[in-house]
Amino acid sequence: MVTNRFYITTIGGRSFDPLSPEMKDIDVGDIAHSLSLICRANGHFRQFFSVGRHCINCAREAEARGFSARQRLLCLLHDATEAYIGDMTRPLKRRLPFYCECEEQLHDMILERFAIPRESEAELRLVREIDDCMLYHEFLLINGDALYETPPTLHIDIAHSEREFSQTKAEFLALFEKLMTEAGYKC
Repeated sequence: MVTNRFYITTIGGRSFDPLSPEMKDIDVGDIAHSLSLICRANGHFRQFFSVGRHCINCAREAEARGFSARQRLLCLLHDATEAYIGDMTRPLKRRLPFYCECEEQLHDMILERFAIPRESEAELRLVREIDDCMLYHEFLLINGDALYETPPTLHIDIAHSEREFSQTKAEFLALFEKLMTEAGYKC
């Protein structure tokens, strides 16, 4: 059997074309599984720290700041595209407009798949603020790198110890279900 080289096969057995995605192929189980196995910082951390753990921490930080269930859900899903198109370092991503277009299209489709209305500009700013806060504190805690002159205020203890990917996956899925329900969306 010859595999179509233009598709990836997800852990759930779906054929997924990253450049021509179909909503029916988006699955939160695939997202949680993949993100729990992708290492942040392109693997340039002193220990394994997954994108999935980062997303969970972003949602926890949003909760500590008193944000709504919807905003916490947007934080949890802000890197969901990486389950299908991979993680890319910021310096490279900013120089690849085609990647950014694909990422934005896929992000919108993921939200639509779960019947989550698209973010407002204000909501996007809050997600970016939390993402940047986590970026700073993750790099400081795990690698000792202070990425900004002024540290952003962190409201949680970052869960950073190495964990089995299955634990992160289960936590991601449970949080997704909880936040979907609290935000009034159907799972």
